[in-house]
Amino acid sequence: MSQILVDIQKLRKTFSMGGSFSISGQRLIHAVNDVDLQIFQTETLGLVGESGCGKSTLSRLITALERPTSGSVFFEGKNIYLYSKEELKKYRRNVQLVFQDPYSSLNPRRSAQSIIAEPLVIHRMGNKNERRGMALELMEKVGLTAQQAHRYPHEFSGGQRQRIGIARALVLRPQLIIADEPVSALDVSIQAQILNLLKSLKYDFGLTYLFVSHDLNVIRHMADRIAVMYLGKIVELAPQEKIYANPSHPYTRLLLSAVPSFVPGVKKSFIPVKGEAGMENEKGCNFQNRCVYKKEICAQQEPLLREIENKRFCSCHLAGAI
Repeated sequence: MSQILVDIQKLRKTFSMGGSFSISGQRLIHAVNDVDLQIFQTETLGLVGESGCGKSTLSRLITALERPTSGSVFFEGKNIYLYSKEELKKYRRNVQLVFQDPYSSLNPRRSAQSIIAEPLVIHRMGNKNERRGMALELMEKVGLTAQQAHRYPHEFSGGQRQRIGIARALVLRPQLIIADEPVSALDVSIQAQILNLLKSLKYDFGLTYLFVSHDLNVIRHMADRIAVMYLGKIVELAPQEKIYANPSHPYTRLLLSAVPSFVPGVKKSFIPVKGEAGMENEKGCNFQNRCVYKKEICAQQEPLLREIENKRFCSCHLAGAI
């Protein structure tokens, strides 16, 4: 097994909202709620769930763009929240983001070459000619040409802009790339091109990916393992083939039942939906109000994420019995 690159331990991020549901008059929202998760070197870990489940907040905590309420993120064995200023700067060279929207994530006043080279300027790497050479090399790597180097973002298509964003993320030669819904703003035909490019670059550069998406078909194409997130918690974690062949958590089944698929071997058990994702429950399982398999224990006791078979983890009292 590969070594652990990122080790997330009891990570929690709480936000306060106005309301009368707490002693202080503020309602607490657990965007990330006691998450334990490991990302192994050179794997692609897919993080999937509905909008608002905490995927993007978790990503921002891993990049140290947000500070947690409690918990730790260890990178190569060291807690990133204890880094010095210089250590944090080095860490951010090793962990880069590919953003969701290629239309708004690029500076419209800079050329493609300048956008790609900008991280090198910020981190004071190379001279002007060296930075230009690295930018042009990466443009070729992501399927653009040197002739396009002096064009501005408005002169590129959506897929080409995302290629620029990917090149910008790669220019510092990071170990981990967090791709937060990187193809959701693109047409389906362009999505496939970008996904294949990301898979190719992973092997060329020896990258590790945390691939965040609400689209299970996209996740299936990319991920080695999949973590399913619901209301701030990981509810199922397993190798990709196990998730699609036989999902254990009712929420995972609900997600899969809503995805059109004609892939042989993928188990599709359509289940009715009981409402929409709401607030976390004070007692018991957070999914109980939507679960068609609910039992008495589900309302009384919160299920913990546990290993129910080799390499498969699930937080459901009924896992293996439904």
